[in-house]
Amino acid sequence: MIATTRTADPTLLTALEQNAGVRAIVGLALSEDIGRGDLTTEATVAPEATAVAEIRQKAPGVVCGLPVVALVFATLDPRITVTPTVAEGSFGERRVVARIEGPARSLLTGERTALNFLQRLSGVATASQRAAELVAGTGCTVLDTRKTTPGQRVLEKYSVRIGGCHNHRAGLDDGILIKENHIRAAGGITAAVTAAKGRTAPMQLVEVEVTDLAELDEAVAAGADVILVDNADLAGLRAAVARADEHGTNGRRPRLEASG
Repeated sequence: MIATTRTADPTLLTALEQNAGVRAIVGLALSEDIGRGDLTTEATVAPEATAVAEIRQKAPGVVCGLPVVALVFATLDPRITVTPTVAEGSFGERRVVARIEGPARSLLTGERTALNFLQRLSGVATASQRAAELVAGTGCTVLDTRKTTPGQRVLEKYSVRIGGCHNHRAGLDDGILIKENHIRAAGGITAAVTAAKGRTAPMQLVEVEVTDLAELDEAVAAGADVILVDNADLAGLRAAVARADEHGTNGRRPRLEASG
């Protein structure tokens, strides 16, 4: 694996930090873990005690989620100070990624929630980086899906981008993707695309999932802008690219995506 040195886009960081949904997720996570109170900490740690802690990264990977760690502790106790020691989105191993200082009770109560977010998001970002490196220089990009952990989508899609891949639809209201069940319900590819085109804005793209070249041809003829080739092997993908190029000679070359 190539140890890529990268840092998060400041615009992306700002969007995350200002996202009300992220604050709601953090609040829910804290409520889920703390419940009626941290019985162990309250029983064993003096209220006036203070502490300093370090978060250490052991395995190689992309660190992602430091702003969420800060939000966890800010939500729990504004007296806690979180100081990142590496850049969000940077690759490394065996290093301190953040230092935390404040009331010992609050630090102990919030540590697991903070680490859960940091570990999960860093894992997604690291996997994303590996995927991006596999297609580097090919002209292809890797897109994510809606197959995310329920309630965690905004964070996981953020992590995908931190790792170097790209987001597909954020939700059902973020684009038209006609899949197998839509096609069956509509009565066929042509009927589904025609109906979708009749309800979209002029610049709205219509994407259609296909499983063979005949369906690809029908989707293009119906006016689909993007073709998602599903569950094809390498030979099938090459054939789909060649067929799309043929349509391109008539000015109807669709953009291709592959999944499976």
